[in-house]
Amino acid sequence: MAVSGSTRLNSANGVILQTIADLYRRKSDIHIYPNLADLPHFDPGLDEAEIPDIVLDFHRQIAQSDGVIICTPEYVFSLPAVLKNAIEWTVATTLFSNKPVALITASSSGEKAHESLIMIMKTLYARVEDEASLLIRGVKSKIGVDKQISDPVVLNKINSTIEAFLKMV
Repeated sequence: MAVSGSTRLNSANGVILQTIADLYRRKSDIHIYPNLADLPHFDPGLDEAEIPDIVLDFHRQIAQSDGVIICTPEYVFSLPAVLKNAIEWTVATTLFSNKPVALITASSSGEKAHESLIMIMKTLYARVEDEASLLIRGVKSKIGVDKQISDPVVLNKINSTIEAFLKMV
């Protein structure tokens, strides 16, 4: 399973995840979760029976996946609210406990969001390894007008990150 922290059509993060899905089609079935923006605001006061079906489906997809790839931009030195909201829906679960997770932050700078994402996922006991974690700064200059990754160094780093992730899985 893969999750983009950006809901923008043709975002750099979406391009990265689609590239990964295409490159690893023969090695792994990478499904990009399409409904992040549709998840309701996290409500910790709900009883288990009150959790919306879309959230339960999100939980089911995480549970059934061998690992999760998260690729996100940084907004105002933090994670996008829509991604943070999705992660918050998993806090009262063990969905990420020992689950292999690859973390890619692709943004102008991205350092603060990347640090935050690593801390959050480790707090949820996800399996996060340095080799499966990547910060791509200046991402807009790394993707061509054809919506392909145009920087071979970045593409190589993405490949190394995903190979490390697949070894974890």
